[in-house]
Amino acid sequence: MASFFGKILVGIYVEIKRSDGRIHQAMVTSLNEDNESVTVEWIENGDTKGKEIDLESIFALNGDLAPDEEIVQSPETPPPPISSGVKANRIPKPRQTIAPRKNETPSRDNRITVGTTRARPSQQAEPPPSAPAPPPTQQQTLQQQQNARRKSHCVKEVEKLQEKRERRRLQQQELREKRAQEVDATMPNYEIMCMIRDFRASLDYRPLTTADLIEEHRICVCVRKRPLNKKELTVKDLDVITIPSKDVVMVHEPKQKVDLTRYLENQTFRFDYAFDDSTTNEMVYRFTARPLVETIFERGMATCFAYGQTGSGKTHTMGGDFSGKNQDCSKGIYALAARDVFLMLKKPNYKKLELQVFATFFEIYSGKVFDLLNRKAKLRVLEDGKQQVQVVGLQEREVRCTEDVLKLIEVGNSCRTSGQTSANAHSSRSHAVFQIIVRRRGKMHGKFSLIDLAGNERGADTSSADRQTRLEGAEINKSLLALKECIRALGRNKPHTPFRASKLTQVLRDSFIGENSRTCMIATISPGMASCENTLNTLRYANRVKEFGISPSDIPFSQTGGSRAEVSPTYEEEDFTPLPNRMEEMAGDPGMVLEGHGGPSLSQLEVLEAQWAMGSSPQRDDLKLLCEQNEEEVSPQLFTFHECVSQLVEMEEQVLEDHRAVFQESIRWLEDEKVLLEMTEEVDYDVDSYGTQLEQILDQKIEILTELRDKVKSFRSALQEEEQASKQINPKRPRPL
Repeated sequence: MASFFGKILVGIYVEIKRSDGRIHQAMVTSLNEDNESVTVEWIENGDTKGKEIDLESIFALNGDLAPDEEIVQSPETPPPPISSGVKANRIPKPRQTIAPRKNETPSRDNRITVGTTRARPSQQAEPPPSAPAPPPTQQQTLQQQQNARRKSHCVKEVEKLQEKRERRRLQQQELREKRAQEVDATMPNYEIMCMIRDFRASLDYRPLTTADLIEEHRICVCVRKRPLNKKELTVKDLDVITIPSKDVVMVHEPKQKVDLTRYLENQTFRFDYAFDDSTTNEMVYRFTARPLVETIFERGMATCFAYGQTGSGKTHTMGGDFSGKNQDCSKGIYALAARDVFLMLKKPNYKKLELQVFATFFEIYSGKVFDLLNRKAKLRVLEDGKQQVQVVGLQEREVRCTEDVLKLIEVGNSCRTSGQTSANAHSSRSHAVFQIIVRRRGKMHGKFSLIDLAGNERGADTSSADRQTRLEGAEINKSLLALKECIRALGRNKPHTPFRASKLTQVLRDSFIGENSRTCMIATISPGMASCENTLNTLRYANRVKEFGISPSDIPFSQTGGSRAEVSPTYEEEDFTPLPNRMEEMAGDPGMVLEGHGGPSLSQLEVLEAQWAMGSSPQRDDLKLLCEQNEEEVSPQLFTFHECVSQLVEMEEQVLEDHRAVFQESIRWLEDEKVLLEMTEEVDYDVDSYGTQLEQILDQKIEILTELRDKVKSFRSALQEEEQASKQINPKRPRPL
């Protein structure tokens, strides 16, 4: 071993200085004689890191390891005579060294003596016996010059490698300095950011890839995380969502103790699939909607929902990528599903069926249905004699290729209703339903419904001072609640599906009934800490749809670090109420006592019947059933408000219909009165006949207008009741799962 390494040995620990100024210990793994450096390794945040450090830096921090100066200089040892013979002896021994400095190192015997620092001076002073070297011949001199040239070429290569290594080191140092500058220690949530970063360092990431198998699910529930947007980056919002594996989502919720100490509550959820912020629409479609396309060719009904907070990426997922205000519809799930439908039509086993493809596009806004392909014409939803739901007046457009579908999507998106909410300045306030219908000889063969749901503000806008915003929020939340229960009923094969509780589920009734029905829900979440509460609500909603269980073993911690005790209690299926058998008991005994957390001592049905004293109807029955099934989330006051809103919507439709009928009748009255007035222009008109007919017309007017006036009064009273009910809303917060 070279003497310039001093007491440094492989395996010992030395102090090193990092590029950011930190000093810590690291283990020596190798000694590099060529560039007089050592390689050290250390463990940081569960990862093994290493670097090369020159000996001067090592000796500067570890003075006790430096070689003894007296022994290194060897003053008692007489220096060898510098003569031409010595210079000649240096040349024929090129194997001893490469660098010129190392030619001056002692021989092997001397180096062993240097290693034993307690040797006597007399032994050190004895020169080794050596015979005088004969002068080299001319041929040997030429050979030595050739070897020197060959050696100098190797030195050049080594120098090139050293230059490249130094260049890489400088680049890495600049990158580290740049990253250190990007981290602003003065930001208000810097402490939380460090905690999240340290927790993520303990995880072993196994994200979803295209190599993973696509599993068959009748009900598939997945989650998609979007990246931080420009607004969140401007205000330095933190990313509190981590997706460590293909089916696990973790939320790092910031909390504060009584002593103002901040900490993280890491809540974990499991779904069928979890997509991180780098996932494309094509990847999401591959695992969610694509397996459903074949269902409609097998005489089935397929449904795909995008659910989440406003601004979380629902319209981006279903409709396509945005570039400013322009949307590229070709990259959304609408277009990707249509593309695969036309590809399936070309298969031999389906081509012989002579199937035709049609498309519809409508929206449900505040409990009303509008045709987006027919200038937003208002439509009526009715049940026929066979109890089949029909959307009266909905236009179906035949499509023959994917380009036709894209044109329809662009037309529909340009008409869709949007507005400002408490969560987003530009929010889609309606449910957009795009349906691909496959018909054979005029009869429906299969249907694929793709729904971009409105934002789930979860009652935040039901307490707004603006009535229109309140009604929008109430209808959205009621329809999302009904949608969840319909999907649960589909997955559990329940005998009754509460599809009449909202207009959305009423329109999609055929998607929830039948053995050959499949559903997929894509829950989109925002990663920012400011959206943490809405994100947790979205994940709880999606979890209740299918009720996944999760255990600590599902969280992919790395072997080198992390603790499972840092994760909040896991969510098991037993933690969710109501359970299936409990729901069956409720259905069999409506008067049973509900034992909820702080719930009423009487049945919700009895309380509501006593409060409202309303007659029974299928819509109200389904709404009451929703209340029973979600009493942990819906307070009696909130349910009273939903009941008032439902009654208000029904009365509004009735008043509008009666007003339209009175208007048509008024036209007929005008014609009759015109005839009477023309009759009076005659000289000898019948006065008795004129008076009798005019009295009949006025009696009809008074009767019809009085009836309409009474209905308008009742409607205005319903408006006041809705306003009073909105002021008493105290929505229950979801019980911690």
